[in-house]
Amino acid sequence: MALEKKTTYDYEIRGEHKIIQERAKVSILEDGKEISYKYNRKAFNPSSDISAESDELKSLANTLWTDEVKKAWADSQKKD
Repeated sequence: MALEKKTTYDYEIRGEHKIIQERAKVSILEDGKEISYKYNRKAFNPSSDISAESDELKSLANTLWTDEVKKAWADSQKKD
């Protein structure tokens, strides 16, 4: 009986400000068969510090968060 912990990620992009929602699925496998899992979620906006995040998330953010999107996000925060 070999137990293994495996984490996989998927992403969803929301709204005009390109909010990135990251969902991590943590699976426990026994002899290669999933016996348990749970989900963890995080959300990132254009002003989030992503320096400690995965290269995949950084690449996604760098592609989506153009200067125009960052400015729109900053402007929307001033209204509140």
